[in-house]
Amino acid sequence: MRRRVGVIGLGMAATPHAQSLLDLAERVEVAGCFSPSADRRAAFAARFGLPVVDRMETLLDDPTLSAILLLTPPDSHADLVARCAAAGKHVLLEKPLDATPEGSRAVVETMEQAGLTLGVVLQHRFRAAAERLTDLLRDGVLGDPLTTSVIIRWWRDGDYYAQPGRGMKARDGGGVLLTQAIHTLDLFVSLFGLPSHVAAFAATSGLRPIDTEDMVTASLRFETGMLATVDATTVAFPGFPERIEIAGTKGSAILTGDNLEVQLHSGETIRAGETAGTLGGGADPMAFANTHHRAVLSDFLDALDKGGSPRVTGREALKVHRLIETILAASDAFAVTSVATH
Repeated sequence: MRRRVGVIGLGMAATPHAQSLLDLAERVEVAGCFSPSADRRAAFAARFGLPVVDRMETLLDDPTLSAILLLTPPDSHADLVARCAAAGKHVLLEKPLDATPEGSRAVVETMEQAGLTLGVVLQHRFRAAAERLTDLLRDGVLGDPLTTSVIIRWWRDGDYYAQPGRGMKARDGGGVLLTQAIHTLDLFVSLFGLPSHVAAFAATSGLRPIDTEDMVTASLRFETGMLATVDATTVAFPGFPERIEIAGTKGSAILTGDNLEVQLHSGETIRAGETAGTLGGGADPMAFANTHHRAVLSDFLDALDKGGSPRVTGREALKVHRLIETILAASDAFAVTSVATH
């Protein structure tokens, strides 16, 4: 069956979603797309040929429409999800859950209490190389993980931060962790779970007029004994592919973008994936194909059709939110000890 859906929010993040809706036209019918900006609606309709509406209520009040793709700024999520839930609509939500921890929990609880499906757009789990790495870890091919590193060294230029509110706590809720690194951190959490202890530093470089962090380093310890580091920034010109590096008792793995290389003690080499490109890590944050967004949408439609859960539910997304909140809290609480020169 073709499901009728609506789209709320036609900003930069809407591009891969619109392309995915067109790709999956045999499964989904777009009832309408809304932005409060008439110019934005006109530009979106001209580019993608999808119908637009000038009132959000047109979508929420449509009884034939079963789901909303919600692609608005983070500070609007809790309120808009509540409105979607009140209208009986399932929601596929662009990350993050909300701009605040309280709002994030409210988003999840609202949809659960309404008995509606919430999917979250954290698409890195759907990359071919990431799925292969998940299988290798599950099957013990790398042995017991000993040390890991998560490296997100991206670049965002002045034009990116020119949009009002971008990079500000009031609108976005956070900087490099919640806005950019959340995808790679979510994949990391899906592989290893949450750490038992965290130490961290977070800072704002001053390169841009923002009040959120754009430089973070953290050290993590897990109950298994595994140690990990997180290095996340948007000040690394011109932007580099994000990486997850793993050293295990049977071998090592490096996941670079959507390219995986594994070297085992046995001498075997395993490779998987498609590209080592930046995938949006440079000045153009949309410099990537919509392949993985399409996979997220398809998975969401599968959940609705079969009565199951999407791969990234609200509860799943709360895990990476918890890690980000813990890293920032650890930075705030860290007792700095100076290193004397002898």
